[in-house]
Amino acid sequence: MIHLEEAIRRILEQIPCLGLERLSFQQAQGRVLGEDIPAPRNIPPWDNSAMDGYAVRWRDIRAASPEKPVVLKVLADLPAGRTFKGRLGPGEALRIMTGAPLPRSVDTVVQVESTERSGANVKIFAGPGKGKNIRLAGEDVKTGDLVLAKGTVLQPAHIGMLASFQRSVVYVYQQPRVAILATGDELLEIDEPLKEGKIVNSNSYTITAQVAACGGLPIQLGIAKDRMEDLLSKIQQGLVADLLVTSGGVSVGDYDLVKEMLKKLGKINFWKVAMRPGQPLAFGLISEKPLFGLPGNPVSSMVSFEQFVRPAILKMSGHQNLFRPTLKACLREEIEKKAGLVHFIRCRLSREGEKIYASTTGEQGSGILSSMVKAQGLIVLPRDLTRARAGEEVQTILLDPMFFHSPLPSYLSLPGGRQKKS
Repeated sequence: MIHLEEAIRRILEQIPCLGLERLSFQQAQGRVLGEDIPAPRNIPPWDNSAMDGYAVRWRDIRAASPEKPVVLKVLADLPAGRTFKGRLGPGEALRIMTGAPLPRSVDTVVQVESTERSGANVKIFAGPGKGKNIRLAGEDVKTGDLVLAKGTVLQPAHIGMLASFQRSVVYVYQQPRVAILATGDELLEIDEPLKEGKIVNSNSYTITAQVAACGGLPIQLGIAKDRMEDLLSKIQQGLVADLLVTSGGVSVGDYDLVKEMLKKLGKINFWKVAMRPGQPLAFGLISEKPLFGLPGNPVSSMVSFEQFVRPAILKMSGHQNLFRPTLKACLREEIEKKAGLVHFIRCRLSREGEKIYASTTGEQGSGILSSMVKAQGLIVLPRDLTRARAGEEVQTILLDPMFFHSPLPSYLSLPGGRQKKS
């Protein structure tokens, strides 16, 4: 049996980063960029108006005031998408719309609220500072700037920037194909009639959802019976994938065959990790493909996936941040444990003012899947700890990405000035 940290280190040493593929930028959101993308040109490409108003020479309007407005002759209207080829002379202006390119002779835009149009002329009642209300060429990005770096996880703003560069295709890291196999004579598929002594194969579907949630491409292999030939046959089918995950068959019973299968087809790196739930866990390589033998109990399977398989899939996908965020939470209740194992306690989270509190989801048995349904986080109790007292701060892995979302943020209020209670 090895420590949690050692297990994670050994796994990540064996996990390769996959190659690149060309993908439409519209399909690339959430994927990891596999190339540096410098700006091919200035954005904006030219000086343009930041608002609707009048393009002027500042020297003509610097003395304008409500009492003594400056009157200018309007040469033309300039909407966005058009250009004005001429030059402004003394006492002249252009009616200009937001985004329209500025003529070279213009150095200031007066917002429309400070003007009054009268036929072919416009009165300027207040002159802004020289150069105001203008977006300069390259103000957003300049030609050659490294705007999107290799390793960036592409989000909506990145997609918009790619569109502005006219980059319709980008290189991103491939998504790992993950073969998923449940093992055990006791398992039924979800569409089979229930029988005494049998249980429904939920693990395959839980793992499939976990794989998809972290960007992998799940391939379900079904159920392998507790016979070596069936297990070997199913695993051979799964070698088309980049990574294999089994559930069940990694304990010490006569029908726990995954460890023996690993020895036959490849090599086993370790078996058993000093953690609870999830102590029986096998990791090894078959034809240079990583294989994770997860426990059969549903909670143990899910927690082991979070600790080991999820970081492996993220690394394969090109991600640099492989682990979920953690936070400090105050315990609502006392928890006792034996020394020697890291414990992961399913918990609910709540906020009171600036503090976050954690309370257990109830019974923590490794077969109680409802404890994971209720869980927003996992309290991590170190292996040497034997008691965590109520009120103490504990490290907590955040499972619920919506926890910090709010029905109404503090800077907004409902009609009548009432803030909605969370």
